[in-house]
Amino acid sequence: MPSTRPVSDLRTKSQEIARQCHESGEPVFLTRRGQGELVVMSLAAYERDRARMELYRLLDEAEEDCRRGDRGVSVRTARKRLAK
Repeated sequence: MPSTRPVSDLRTKSQEIARQCHESGEPVFLTRRGQGELVVMSLAAYERDRARMELYRLLDEAEEDCRRGDRGVSVRTARKRLAK
């Protein structure tokens, strides 16, 4: 579960925040005066989220193609293309 900490912890406890991000795989939300300011996450978590967003984009694109009537290609045609 993501945690929330004051932004001042970034200066004084950056190693602890980094360890927390790596161990949990979750972001750490940093606040200033009780309001959201920053989100810190590990590079692995960031890349995972970017890959997920790219997959969502591709799925949205495929769904739009279907709405426009694109039926794609048959399994036979796909296998032939992959064999090349």
